[in-house]
Formats: sequence, C-alpha cells, structure tokens
Amino acid sequence: MTDQTDTSADLAEIRRVVAAHVAGLHDKDVDAVMAHVGEDILCFDLAPPLATRGAATYRRNLEAWFPTWDGPIDYEQARLEITLGGDVAFTTAFNRLGGAKEGEGTHHLWVRITAGLKKIGGQWTVVHEHVSVPFYMDGSLRACVDLTPED
Repeated sequence: MTDQTDTSADLAEIRRVVAAHVAGLHDKDVDAVMAHVGEDILCFDLAPPLATRGAATYRRNLEAWFPTWDGPIDYEQARLEITLGGDVAFTTAFNRLGGAKEGEGTHHLWVRITAGLKKIGGQWTVVHEHVSVPFYMDGSLRACVDLTPED
C-alpha cells in the first residue's frame, strides 16, 4: 500500500518557486532566478539557438540579457496553471514582459511559457523551460508580438 501525500503543500511550493522566478526576472537578479534552476535545465527560449542545456548557459544568457534593459523588467504573469503528478509537475502561463531597452525605447509583449519541474532532494527544481510566441500563418513568418491573453 502506498501513502497518499497531500498535494496542497507541493502546489503551494511550486507557486512560491514560480513567484520567486518572476520576481527575480523583474529585479534582474540572476541569483534569484537561478535559485530553483536545475543543473541540466533544457531551455527553449525566444532567443537563438533553438535549445540550450545547462545551468551555466542559462546563467550566462541572463547575465547577457539583463543589462540590455534600462531599469527593472516589467514582468507579470496571467493564467498560471499547475499540473502535478508525484515528483514531477509542469506549469503553463502567459507572461508579459517589457520595459525600456537600452537605446531602443520601450517594448512590451506577451509570451507563452511552460516550465517542467522535478522534485530533487525535496526541492522543486525547474528542469525544462519553453518560452514562445505564435507567428502569423499568412506566409510572412512574422511573430505575433501584439497578442494578449484576451485574444
């Protein structure tokens, strides 16, 4: 017989991990973002290449990206959903990011994000992250950076 565990504590911890990640991005705090990133994270991000692997690469990408913003990054999350199954979980959400870019003015866009988490050593750890925007299917291959969660 296996014990049924109370998932409410895991769900609350995952929400805390996600909130800390969002706050770290807003504050451009590399260490705060990295606090729950797994050593072998697989990331499908907006910027090339198609995929990166490893916490060291994830950190370098943040260290290169954060200085391109003038001040904090406007960052908000909508429609966070968590699916939990034992020691693995995934989250989905729409995240709005933007703010003043160095020498480029102000930009804002909504992205889709899915994060895969695994409980490692009793801690929820992000082991996969996929960030994307759709593109127009009219042959232009333009990214749809003007959409909102209401569209």
